[in-house]
Amino acid sequence: MENGKKPIVIGVTGGSGSGKTSVSRAIFNQFSGHSILMIEQDFYYKNQSHLSFEERLETNYDHPFAFDTDLLIEHIHDLIQFKKIEKPVYDYAAHTRSDQTIIQEPKEVIILEGILILEDARLRDLMDIKVYVDTDDDIRIIRRIKRDMEERGRTLDSVIEQYLSVVKPMYHQFIEPTKKYADIIIPEGGQNQVAIDLMTTKIGSILTNGK
Repeated sequence: MENGKKPIVIGVTGGSGSGKTSVSRAIFNQFSGHSILMIEQDFYYKNQSHLSFEERLETNYDHPFAFDTDLLIEHIHDLIQFKKIEKPVYDYAAHTRSDQTIIQEPKEVIILEGILILEDARLRDLMDIKVYVDTDDDIRIIRRIKRDMEERGRTLDSVIEQYLSVVKPMYHQFIEPTKKYADIIIPEGGQNQVAIDLMTTKIGSILTNGK
């Protein structure tokens, strides 16, 4: 291990549109120039090449079964031991894993971001700091509508139908219950500069002085 210290693993979770990505990026940017990396759980959706395209279209991407959590755990273990990994790439057009991978070198700080990173105890146990970004349902659906229509070309009706039939029930069944595992709960996501400043101060302290 570099300097005799294991990397710090910070988990950042919350529902779709909560602002978890904004919080993760804010922390990442605060340590720009330092030894830091970000792993998105979305890269670890399961390979579905054995299924027909029609079957792949039925995938519930908000369910724990959608993720290859075993591979993600293996990769976090490797990064903690300062080993590089080959991060998978997911092809959303084909609804399966791409043949491409991304080489990720180990760093001193690992930010792990995703909707269900606190759902599996094995993954939780690898984290030094667990953060839950807690944002009201109304704000999250508005953000999701705006994002999906502007960035993904979705219609309003399709976004609302998916939210009501899949995203909202999965959030209350699988994501919200993981709030109890969090060390820190941040209301309103990336807008909460005080919470982000406290987080970065804590991380800086660990990097300087150890735990």
